[in-house]
Amino acid sequence: MSATAHDVPVFKVLPEPENLPEPLPEPAVEELRLETVLGALSDPLRLTIVRKLLLESEAFDHSCGWFGLDRPKSSLTHHFKALREAGVTRQRQYGLERRSHVRVADLDARFPGLLELVAAWTPDTP
Repeated sequence: MSATAHDVPVFKVLPEPENLPEPLPEPAVEELRLETVLGALSDPLRLTIVRKLLLESEAFDHSCGWFGLDRPKSSLTHHFKALREAGVTRQRQYGLERRSHVRVADLDARFPGLLELVAAWTPDTP
């Protein structure tokens, strides 16, 4: 079945496991600003990261290696940090590895419908 402009994308919201490490610093829900979130999502790579987390998550959170992005680690670190500092994703430190997931409930509370738009976005193919 093909997707139309009226189809609502279905994305995964996996339950939070017990005994997770504390999240890295991030804005509180009431501090989320639309212009900051949209600024973070204005980069196609970051938009791709969030869309992949929404539609393809296999676990509660994922390391940057899971995304299969052909970018230098320093570049990916910058993009993941931008998403976290904007309040789009939550990151936790697992030893030497940081894992991310989308703050679905927080973003839906502040900006209803935004994540559906992100999930419905179709990236350009080179």
